[in-house]
Amino acid sequence: MKTKRIQELEKLILHHKERYYLGHAEISDEQYDLYEDELKSLDPANPVLELVGFKQTETLNKVEHQRKMLSLDKTYDENDLKKWVGHEEVVSVFKIDGSSCSLIYENGHLVTAKTRGDGVFGENITKKAVFIPDIPKHIPGSQNLEIRGEVFCIEKNFFILSKEMQDLGLEAPTSQRNIVAGLLGRKENIQLSRHLSFQAFDLINEEKFSREHQKLDKLKSFGFVTPDYLVHKSGKGLEERIAEAKDFMSGGDYLIDGLVLVYDNLKLHEELGETSHHPRYKLAFKFQGETKVARIQDIEWGVSRNGTLTPVALIEPTELSGAVIGRVTLHNFGMVQNFQLKAGDKIEIIRSGEVIPKFLGVVERSENKFVYPENCPSCDSKLVIEDIWLFCENESCPAKVKEVILNYVHKAGIDDVSDKRLDELINKGLVVGIPDLYRLEKDDFLLLDKVKEKLATKMYENIQKTKSLGLAQFISAIGVEGVSIAKSEKIIAQGYNTLEKIQQITLDKMLQIEGFAEKSSLSILKSLKKKQSLIEELLSVGVVVKADEISSGEGPLSGLKFCLTGELSQPRPQIEKMIKMNGGVIAGVSKNLNYLVTNEEESSSSKFVKAKSLGVPIINEAQLMKMIEG
Repeated sequence: MKTKRIQELEKLILHHKERYYLGHAEISDEQYDLYEDELKSLDPANPVLELVGFKQTETLNKVEHQRKMLSLDKTYDENDLKKWVGHEEVVSVFKIDGSSCSLIYENGHLVTAKTRGDGVFGENITKKAVFIPDIPKHIPGSQNLEIRGEVFCIEKNFFILSKEMQDLGLEAPTSQRNIVAGLLGRKENIQLSRHLSFQAFDLINEEKFSREHQKLDKLKSFGFVTPDYLVHKSGKGLEERIAEAKDFMSGGDYLIDGLVLVYDNLKLHEELGETSHHPRYKLAFKFQGETKVARIQDIEWGVSRNGTLTPVALIEPTELSGAVIGRVTLHNFGMVQNFQLKAGDKIEIIRSGEVIPKFLGVVERSENKFVYPENCPSCDSKLVIEDIWLFCENESCPAKVKEVILNYVHKAGIDDVSDKRLDELINKGLVVGIPDLYRLEKDDFLLLDKVKEKLATKMYENIQKTKSLGLAQFISAIGVEGVSIAKSEKIIAQGYNTLEKIQQITLDKMLQIEGFAEKSSLSILKSLKKKQSLIEELLSVGVVVKADEISSGEGPLSGLKFCLTGELSQPRPQIEKMIKMNGGVIAGVSKNLNYLVTNEEESSSSKFVKAKSLGVPIINEAQLMKMIEG
């Protein structure tokens, strides 16, 4: 006999599933997952848990899937994820928060597009798919095949779409997430679908592949936009990939809610098979989130190193996911303008997986007037509106200059030059750009507050030590956009391990690197070109960019990240080379670092202090050698 709570959960799940697939979600994904998890704990075999999508009563426009479109099993726990991966190679991609879609091609031409629906029957959305720019209307050759992927809305297009819908007299969309299902379900104004995007992630045809990532490469060759993917050996690099996903959740241009992991070996897919609900060879890793309502006290605008103004809501202190929150990112100018956000508004916020808390929607509007800055809060220059962004175009803007230099200080590993001391150096006119750090004399530091001879000498020497940098570290320090540690390692592993080689890389060559998509590759190349004059000036003041040793990727240190600091018995480049040749990676201090290597038991070095505060294991050279020797 069903308990009252089981019956309540069944009704809640069915109701919210229907609202989600009609494009009018009333609760967050996290809250919905909590309902499902509770029902699973009370009644594991409940048929409501096996429902893949939502079956509407109207069946006139339904199309059957030749092969069921299943949901994904999920976990929120990193340990569970690692157990699932085991010793297998897996492919990871960001889990886009949109609507799944199937495309059918006959003789190379698109003939049908359909939503996932209930997994057996989907809604026919062919007329709308024709408007989506990322969906090719025909592909090379005369093949019969099925492409599966995700329809979603990027941030910029969401605001353009919102304005166009209001101009047409339609109700404005409430979020990027809800608008996708809403547009795909419309029977009129289907041209609005041109503001949607599509990424392909699966290929079903007669061609035989042995690896999952080969299908993604094939999709890219057909002209589809595909997700950037990484192949992990025995779970190596998963923590860093999770950190990448968290960063994208905070600042990416479309919504994701975690990662999708797939076993790369397709034989395993056949062996493991599927349940009626999900494939056993795929798993979604999601970030547990909690939502609350809070009142905005003020909106603060910060200037990033590329000049974009980022709005942050200062809210009444609110406890959320085990932390007291006082600041919430409002994403960008477009978000603030679209929702007319202002002091006094009550907003819904979410914090997922230790990511910076984010704005979800307005709960109650205040009567205060909506305003936004017209002049830069740092340099007072007139601001420029470009799509959904507010820009300061002044290249000498103190806030921009500071953020660029501070990024270099952190990534190059310059100890003792803190945020406050950098402010002083800039305010006194001693530092205007990154190269000026290397023009400083020891006496310049004596002009700073509370800096005596010993500290001045130490700061000067710390800067001089960074005149020799490895390629990956240098690229990261000068702020080349779109190059994470994992991506720089992949580029270097392909033989582009010197500054000269990486400056000569072309789009075609970059697209040949496993997992590199066209959009991110173009962003990297554009940023590299923009940094050319900075690179030349740094070289002119004595900075040497060393060729990075190409890691074998194999060995006793495979998949481990090391950082070196303090006194060592051997030259640092020699130890770094040894680490790389044994499969290890040289990285900066973060919670993803595996080991800090130093012969000092205690140190005031910023790397040492930060590693200790993050709980990173600290080892000496002798311990490192034991690891290498196995």
